[in-house]
Formats: sequence, C-alpha cells, structure tokens
Amino acid sequence: MSDVSITVYTRENCHLCEEAIETIERVADDEGLTIALDLVDVDEDPNLREEYGERVPYVLVDESPAFKYHVDERQLREKLQQSA
Repeated sequence: MSDVSITVYTRENCHLCEEAIETIERVADDEGLTIALDLVDVDEDPNLREEYGERVPYVLVDESPAFKYHVDERQLREKLQQSA
C-alpha cells in the first residue's frame, strides 16, 4: 500500500490551516494510514498567492481538490479509504 498524497496550500499564521493539518494527521493516524503531506506556503510564490489569496487552506487528496477552508473528518475518512 502506498502513501496517500495530500497537499495543503497554506500560509503563515493561518489558524484554519493549522486546524486542517491537525485534522488530516489525526484522521490518517486513526485510520492507520501513512500519508505524504506536502505543505505549500502560497505567500512564497507570487503566482500561488494570486491564485489562492485568502482561500486557504486548500487541500488536495491524490492531486484532486478535496477541501477549502475546513476539512470535514467524515469526508476525509472516505477519501483516504478510497485512495489507500
């Protein structure tokens, strides 16, 4: 079984981003899954900053858009199980 790839577009001092990352890590641990978590700070790239602006966190699961602003635990469990 390979790691489930999760990308979180984030920015510094973003409490919603911190909550999303904590939820992702906790749910993956609860499910006994290994994830490859990639955190991308949109403020480090002018193109990303323009594309995402304040719309963070923006979460991709296996490169597919999954969540914006808030990670729903139930939906994340389903997505992780489908991707595992």
